[in-house]
Amino acid sequence: MRPLLAWTLAAAAALAAAPTAHPVSPHSDCPRLTGTWYGDNRARLQQVIDERGTCSGAGGHPVAVFDWDNTVTKNDVTDATLSWSLRHDRLLRPADWKNTSPWLTDAADRALTEACGTGTPEPLRTSTNPGCTDEILDIRENATTTSGAPAFAGTWNHRRTVPQYAWVPQLFAGRTPAELASYARAARTEALAAPIGATRTLGTHTVPAYVRYYDQQRDLIHTLQRAGFDVYVVSAGSEPITEVWSRAIGIDPAHTIAIRSLLDRRGRLTPLNQGCGNVPATRGTAIPYIDGKRCWINQEIYGVRGAAAWQRQPWPRRPALAAGDADTDVTFVGDATGAHLVLNRNKPELMCRAYDDADGRWLINPMFIAPLPRRPDPYPCSTRAHNASDGAKDALLRDDGFVVPDQPDTVF
Repeated sequence: MRPLLAWTLAAAAALAAAPTAHPVSPHSDCPRLTGTWYGDNRARLQQVIDERGTCSGAGGHPVAVFDWDNTVTKNDVTDATLSWSLRHDRLLRPADWKNTSPWLTDAADRALTEACGTGTPEPLRTSTNPGCTDEILDIRENATTTSGAPAFAGTWNHRRTVPQYAWVPQLFAGRTPAELASYARAARTEALAAPIGATRTLGTHTVPAYVRYYDQQRDLIHTLQRAGFDVYVVSAGSEPITEVWSRAIGIDPAHTIAIRSLLDRRGRLTPLNQGCGNVPATRGTAIPYIDGKRCWINQEIYGVRGAAAWQRQPWPRRPALAAGDADTDVTFVGDATGAHLVLNRNKPELMCRAYDDADGRWLINPMFIAPLPRRPDPYPCSTRAHNASDGAKDALLRDDGFVVPDQPDTVF
């Protein structure tokens, strides 16, 4: 073999054996995500951080918004606080159960009165009265009494509120925000100490006994913050409760948006909550729920006032990244301009949007703890996935007016 040919072949063999060199990313100085994500989700989230974060030289402070319950944590922190409060007799009996919600039915009023009583506000003895506990939990979980009668009736915009969500903060009327926060701290300590998968009996109900922060979401939030993002929480839970949990991972009260109860002259919670857009303070007409989450984001983060707060805003006045797990999150998650992050809990409207992936920016991840199995049937996007404002279920439409086709469940 000629010397030159021998050198060339040897050099080629050495190059083939060497690791492949990759060009340095122009954004390699940006904070990096860690942890295990489904598929290429981590890389795609990193791309948004690289392209939108201040480390890219773009300037400004892009916004990221997260739902809280079952998006940042496994299990619901407001429910954990309600559970602790029922076991420690922290709810005050209302003088009139009807005052707790404008939609409470006569059947629910009778059931609560019979099980829990009425009269002078004093602590309900729910720790020793399973009948009262059961009525409260059935109304919260199922919007029915223990006998199956509807607990709420009347007219409300089903894309702006759901009565049983608004009802939980109303149950704490008469307590101060500081008292409610103290219950949340006690519940948090208890729920974080309980083993994953733990349950407890509350009344005759079996409820989760544990809550966990998702490590991946905590890392994502911290990485976004280090990259110059303003990170917010928007939740349909009670704000004093959500603040206890969000503060523990570096999101302050100014960046935590949830149901904001009005206070009376003595600084105690009332059944009224702040309104949004062109909706004044009411007993639950406009909470951070579906389109209500968009309204609260537009109003509290971007300063949009009046009826315009209910409308999708121009690109610069929308979050770069948004994350959620349920239909209550579908509007604000869809408003994001860089990535729509979805944890799969089999919620039809949200999952139809995510699987349809109209703009190529939807990222689906199984739950990080105890993910659900695959949904056996396709999501009924073309017939009944959309939550209409009158409460009906109908076909889900794309922005161009075409019907979203039914979608199989493939990320689980």
